[in-house]
Amino acid sequence: METIILFAPLVGAILCGFGWKVFGEKAAQWTATGLLFVSAFLSWIVFLTFDGTTENIQILRWIESGTLSADWAIRMDRLTAIMLIVITTVSALVHLYSFGYMAHDHNFKESESYRPRFFAYLSFFTFAMLMLVTADNLVQMFFGWEGVGLASYLLIGFYFRKPSANAAAIKAFVVNRVGDFGFALGIFALYLVTDSIRFEDIFAAMPGLQDHTITFLWADWNTLNLIAVLLFIGAMGKSAQLFLHTWLPDAMEGPTPVSALIHAATMVTAGVFLICRMSPLMEYAPQATAFIVFIGATTAFFAATVGLVQNDIKRVIAYSTCSQLGYMFVAAGLGVYSVAMFHLLTHAFFKAMLFLGAGSVIHAMHHEQDMRNYGGLRHKIPKTFWMMMIGTLAITGVGIPLLYVGFPIGFAGFVSKDAIIESAYAGTAGGYAFWMLVIAALMTSFYSWRLMFMTFYGTPRGDAHTHDNAHESPNSMLVPLYVLAIGAVFSGMVWYGAFFGSNDKVGKFFGVPYAAAEAAAEGDHGKLHYNLVGAPGEGAIHNSPDNHVLNDAHAVPVWVKLSPFVAMLAGLALAYQMYIRRPDLPGKLARQQAPLYNFLLNKWYFDELYHFIFVKPALALGRFLWKQGDSRLIDGGINGLAMGIIPFFTRLAGRAQSGYVFTYALAMVLGIAALLTWVTLTGGAN
Repeated sequence: METIILFAPLVGAILCGFGWKVFGEKAAQWTATGLLFVSAFLSWIVFLTFDGTTENIQILRWIESGTLSADWAIRMDRLTAIMLIVITTVSALVHLYSFGYMAHDHNFKESESYRPRFFAYLSFFTFAMLMLVTADNLVQMFFGWEGVGLASYLLIGFYFRKPSANAAAIKAFVVNRVGDFGFALGIFALYLVTDSIRFEDIFAAMPGLQDHTITFLWADWNTLNLIAVLLFIGAMGKSAQLFLHTWLPDAMEGPTPVSALIHAATMVTAGVFLICRMSPLMEYAPQATAFIVFIGATTAFFAATVGLVQNDIKRVIAYSTCSQLGYMFVAAGLGVYSVAMFHLLTHAFFKAMLFLGAGSVIHAMHHEQDMRNYGGLRHKIPKTFWMMMIGTLAITGVGIPLLYVGFPIGFAGFVSKDAIIESAYAGTAGGYAFWMLVIAALMTSFYSWRLMFMTFYGTPRGDAHTHDNAHESPNSMLVPLYVLAIGAVFSGMVWYGAFFGSNDKVGKFFGVPYAAAEAAAEGDHGKLHYNLVGAPGEGAIHNSPDNHVLNDAHAVPVWVKLSPFVAMLAGLALAYQMYIRRPDLPGKLARQQAPLYNFLLNKWYFDELYHFIFVKPALALGRFLWKQGDSRLIDGGINGLAMGIIPFFTRLAGRAQSGYVFTYALAMVLGIAALLTWVTLTGGAN
């Protein structure tokens, strides 16, 4: 079953990409989509029936070189099962959604067969992502990691006639290569110190390397902290964390289904998955995990501030994704990996729905993406409006906090995001990460409701003809929204106990033997070794017994539990005041606070800073090598030979060929004289 889940998307990509001319465009698209639904259906069976026991399913022998051994195998554990349903479910629904969204794309001529290529890219991306999450070793994971990068490049630049799309694709590819270099160094270092790239061997070696040091960049470092940081650099690139985040907003140049698949639910969560997969290493790298918490909290705050002022509907949601990924990294850095995966799961539902809902709005408004040209659309596209409303209620965290001390009642984001904030308070003693996440929650509420008010409320703005002809999307685009809405409403409440509930519930769900879970729950400190990745033999994680954040998060003060809800209400009230009651206020505030507004609108000037530090010097170096190296040295040297030295010797040789016998006789005499002189001087005459 697991093998079918993995290879069904690859078969769909091959048949759709290369076979559509044989059996037609429609049949090719339905084949790729049908195989994705098969994969999704089987993934849910695996997830719901998984007993928590780690299993390795061999596919074939791959690399054997000395001590380096890497089989192509599927590592089946709870972490893999979670990622399978996220990837295949969202991908299958995006495939279905694309039937309506890509039916008449204005970027292509009707005679162009772009749809099979698009569906083939989607399926290939899904296969690469499945390769990543089912990997049994780091080489296989890196293969899927790079395959995802290639697929994202193809999908972001799908509108290849648009210079902005080509630039965005290249930017995503280059920025991710920076992170991937760190990931590769981490893999090399792990092989150096463990003599293996298999996860089971690496995890088993971690306790013995706790005090090990390694020399890197002319200094000695704690080995596990260094490796953890290198791996996190790779995660920063894929998951668009601060400093390596600049590619994510520009990636919105791709078709909207691509945004939902890659930049909401799958590719950008690969970094979070990597940190959770390598959790046995992270538990022995406290400095590295502190760095992860800091970067995650700062990213959540940074992206939320930028989202406040964006006007492109897709870019608002893109920065929201960046911010929510920061929440996940805070949880992973604190060691509550189940909470990080909980938010990853719920986020996949409501964020994919928001992106697809935005696509429905764009489709209705004839590809207009500027929210300043929307307004009053709830009567024109009521089904899309209600789906977007559910997504907004989920991401902003609407629920009933008074019942949170028992069993939470609320939308998915309310449950999982609050779990992270409570864990942040427990893990940092109410420090930096906690307050950054609470402030980010307030801003998330503001820009999310700002999007809703600017898009669906008020009076129509922009082109009147576009508003008059706005229409609801076809069922192929609405049905995926309905399915995702179910997850956005219920997934938090359904899986709260499994991911964030009592110690024994979490332990049982993630595969810790019942006796071990109960003993941990009743021990001296009530600390739990909950399982996500599985370890040799038992299927239990190598978590440090000192990690008590999960347990302590349930005992935080009531005001901490209420803080995300209060932040949500504050953001809602502020957005209502500025975009419903006083729609003139945003313009006045932007003019009064022009420096701050421009600072946020220009995304803290990271792009300009990178252009000054990296792009301009690189261009200057390129020009120098071109003009001085290529033109003057290489071309000049060759041209000098061709136009100077070689013609000189050619003329000299031409003069020697005079046709007169005495000239040749003179040359012979001179040659004999030179030969005799050489023999005499070198002693050859003795």
